[in-house]
Amino acid sequence: MGAIYWKELQSFFSSLIAYVVLTLFLLILGLFLWVFKDTSILTYNYAGLDQLFSIAPMVLMFLIPAVTMRSFSEEYQFGTIELLTTKPLTDIQIILGKFFANFTLVCFALIPTLIYFYSVYQLGSPKGNLDIGATIGSYIGLFFLAGIFVSIGLFCSSLSRNQIVAFLLGSFLCFFIHWAFEYISDMSIFFGKTDDIVQKIGAYNHYQSISKGKIDSRDVIYFVSMITLFIWLTNVVLSKRRW
Repeated sequence: MGAIYWKELQSFFSSLIAYVVLTLFLLILGLFLWVFKDTSILTYNYAGLDQLFSIAPMVLMFLIPAVTMRSFSEEYQFGTIELLTTKPLTDIQIILGKFFANFTLVCFALIPTLIYFYSVYQLGSPKGNLDIGATIGSYIGLFFLAGIFVSIGLFCSSLSRNQIVAFLLGSFLCFFIHWAFEYISDMSIFFGKTDDIVQKIGAYNHYQSISKGKIDSRDVIYFVSMITLFIWLTNVVLSKRRW
């Protein structure tokens, strides 16, 4: 697994992929946080990072599938998947190696956003007037959410040799898992009193819960379970393709 992990990371950083991802992510967030009037922190009367943690999932649900789309699609395209599966590695080791490499790249993109945290911390009146607990919880939630998106991206990449198809399917599934159940639960005519249960199926509800600064084991179990589910589904797809 370690060999796959380092191979993927070297592949990212020896090409423009890593640098484009890092630049685009920080640039888009920076524009929303400081430039665009409707979302700019400077137009509000209080210092907060609510905009960062509401905008970041929207950016990641497109950016992460764009990174992960090549993970297996490229292997299928160039016929290297057969060579990879003949090495003394199990399918799950290959998947986990690619998962952690992609997740590491996303972490590299998220860490520089601490600059925004420091900036808002300094802008507070008095300085430091910021809910640190909620900010830490929001970052934890964002890392968990990124993990789900990476596992979804890998699953979609394993389904097709076409990277564009993998990207589109990945973006759709990320949106569906994150927000769709929130919208569906609003249709009380269909679900009535069960709308809370429907909300809990989606990632948005758990992301919002953990963003309040209270780490609930139910939210952690949800995120880990969703990541595990899509890694398992990827393993199922790879196992079938080998036959």
